[in-house]
Amino acid sequence: MLKLETRPQPSKLMSLASPLLALLITVLIGVGLFMLLGRDPLRGLQMFFWEPIRSVNAWSELSLKATPLLLIALGLAVCFRSNVWNIGAEGQFVIGALAAGWVAMQADANSSRWIVAAILSAGVLGGMAWAGITALLRDRFNANEILVSLMLVYVADLLLGYMVYGPLKDPNGYNFPQSITFLAMTKIPRLIDGWRANIGVLIALASIAAGWLLMFRTYAGFALQVGGLAPAAARYAGFSSRRALWTALLLSGGMAGMAGALEVAGPLGQLTPYVPAGYGFAAIIVAFVGRLHPVGILFSSILMSMFYIGGELAQSRLGLPKAITGVFQGLLLFTLLACDTLIHYRLRWVYSRVAPNVKA
Repeated sequence: MLKLETRPQPSKLMSLASPLLALLITVLIGVGLFMLLGRDPLRGLQMFFWEPIRSVNAWSELSLKATPLLLIALGLAVCFRSNVWNIGAEGQFVIGALAAGWVAMQADANSSRWIVAAILSAGVLGGMAWAGITALLRDRFNANEILVSLMLVYVADLLLGYMVYGPLKDPNGYNFPQSITFLAMTKIPRLIDGWRANIGVLIALASIAAGWLLMFRTYAGFALQVGGLAPAAARYAGFSSRRALWTALLLSGGMAGMAGALEVAGPLGQLTPYVPAGYGFAAIIVAFVGRLHPVGILFSSILMSMFYIGGELAQSRLGLPKAITGVFQGLLLFTLLACDTLIHYRLRWVYSRVAPNVKA
């Protein structure tokens, strides 16, 4: 029989192999799922793992999904490494989009091209302000940041709905719940004409380098981790656990707000009730699949983006339900948690011997 045996020390090999093993198991379960739904499994896997990367234009579309996921996941990685559990990045994404959208709506024909910088800055400040509510309640009243940040997601969604159904609704929009379409000068500049990939890709790549330097090469990053993981030791060393809380949450909120600004002033081009896309929750999976490391998050964000695009293609071409994307995301997280058990434990085959029946 198989038995879990505690390892003398955590396995570095399994720490790296666990995400790959989880992906393999997810693919195998996906094959069985396609067969149960009466669809060609090879065709189904093609929708998820080949179509999103088959051409340059496909990579351009993939970047639009990967950029917000990567930015949010980087901020969450800083939080989680600091032992601050920000589960409300989706709300910070929404408020960042709302703030950025409001600034974009103030533009007119005489506005300069620097309006784009103002839009992105508004998104960052909006996300930081929303994350600051969680930090304040945790700092002053010792409220649980998991519950507070999560509940604020629903408040952000309701606030967005109020604004697009009310004060920010386009008066000439035939009563549809949406803002005016943003002027061309407010749109996030594209990298190359003809493709939808924009400068958000460059911002995301720069954020990877900055995140790596912060986490692993700076005194501030070390202080963040110590302040979050061991407050008593941090105080002894002169680090502030309170500063770690505020820094981690504000940085995470700002990254999520930046992602919201890039989304609303990029592909969407206006505020609608459909701004919430689930990126804030999916980025939690991205962060853990990427092992809370900037480089790992880059690859896991691409993988999660493939799930998003593959789900849309499977819905339109194979007639599968929209929920198939969430199913694959959930499978990946579930199998990752299961495979992570092998970091601290190893499977061992134990032979069980049955005692002979001794007769008197």
